[in-house]
Amino acid sequence: MVKLRLKRCGRKQRAVYRIVALDVRSRREGQDLGKVGFYDPKQGQAYLNVPFILYFLEQGAQPTKIVHDISKKGYREGKELQVNY
Repeated sequence: MVKLRLKRCGRKQRAVYRIVALDVRSRREGQDLGKVGFYDPKQGQAYLNVPFILYFLEQGAQPTKIVHDISKKGYREGKELQVNY
């Protein structure tokens, strides 16, 4: 099973997260199947590649609660999307 979840990047005390498609059995920092966006909680910004997200959802991927909330706030039909919180 594939999940859309957050992968931590950035430096100490300055976390930035990539939104990636990962196999459920892999670790948080494991090999991802594809990068579908990023989320910066400090600046309140998110970048979503909507066609790529829709592709993985059509293939049966399940988003985690946080990724679902991020995508729900900024979802519009279209290409890439930049969301400011």
